[in-house]
Amino acid sequence: MVARRSDRHGVTRTICLHGPESTGKSTLAPLLAARLNGVVIGEYGRDYAESHGTAFTMADLVAIGQEQARRAEAAGAAGADPLILDTDPLMTAVWADMLFSRRDPWFDNFSDTADLYLLFDTDLPWIDDGTRMFGTTELRRRFFDLSKAELDRRGLNWVLVGGQGEARLDNALAAIRGAGLS
Repeated sequence: MVARRSDRHGVTRTICLHGPESTGKSTLAPLLAARLNGVVIGEYGRDYAESHGTAFTMADLVAIGQEQARRAEAAGAAGADPLILDTDPLMTAVWADMLFSRRDPWFDNFSDTADLYLLFDTDLPWIDDGTRMFGTTELRRRFFDLSKAELDRRGLNWVLVGGQGEARLDNALAAIRGAGLS
């Protein structure tokens, strides 16, 4: 498990980008890392989908969540700080909810959560990139609502991030500063 920081020296800060598809998470992750001198942990699920397809099983989602967690833990153990997580197992749990209306117990037992979650709004247009599935207004709203519910259910620290272009980046940076993580 990656150690967390309030303001203690030597403990990794983690900021996770959370929310539906096509909301700018993968675009903003490297920009945030550059501004904060941090390290991005990319979205393993995308790599998995591109090499295995999108006909996911629950076992696929558990494997994706476990590998995502392993990569974050390894980066934290190597001293990366802050970690900008393009996603984490909580987002994969929401994928399970969207695809199967249920989830494997592994997701509910996952406890290595980030210090701050940036919940990205659906105020950007949905773009079909070959791996995305939930492009209608209704499905995007459901995905957003489930994403928010996951954070609320766990009582996690999160901030809604919206805006277009540079404003979205500025809003994310302001949320990170407001949480005392910059």
